[in-house]
Amino acid sequence: MTMQLPGNAALVDRVVPRSAVNDTALILSGAVFTAYAAQLVIPMWPVPITAQTLAVLLVGSVLGATRGAISLIAYFSMGAFGLPVFSAATSLSFGPTFGYLVGFVAAAAVVGYLSERGWHKSVTGVLGSFAIANSVIYLFGLPWLAFVLGNLGAANDLTAVAAAGLAPFIVGDVLKMILAAALLPLAWKYLGKKA
Repeated sequence: MTMQLPGNAALVDRVVPRSAVNDTALILSGAVFTAYAAQLVIPMWPVPITAQTLAVLLVGSVLGATRGAISLIAYFSMGAFGLPVFSAATSLSFGPTFGYLVGFVAAAAVVGYLSERGWHKSVTGVLGSFAIANSVIYLFGLPWLAFVLGNLGAANDLTAVAAAGLAPFIVGDVLKMILAAALLPLAWKYLGKKA
């Protein structure tokens, strides 16, 4: 007997039945996965390069909009309570990366929403959704970075902020999108046969 799923089901719904216990476990797992990804870091100032954004977008893609956003809220909350879950095993601060962390929640919701609507069943859909979600992260991250740089007495004009908080990440963002575009449509296709 095959399980009938609504058209806007998340990828994980094809393998894990919906229940409060399962949803809680998935949300916490997404938060922990993101915390581990944050530890894969190339130190840079003011914003390090990490695997965090890939984790954020995968969590949203797999869990869907609501659970993905809640998972990133849980991740953010872990750091707010002093757990060393952010890059280089730090907890929450209002430093240069704070805006990006806030943007993670919105990005997970956006990419999850698009995934639930079938964007991740095709390569172009994955590329498009990840480009949109990455833009959401920068929409939150860059203004905060400009604010912090200005408070530190550093240059915070558009060129300086883009050089510090956008340009170093473009190649990595593109590579993450290509990896996701190769894997997510295959996962949907494979798991679609099981649903």
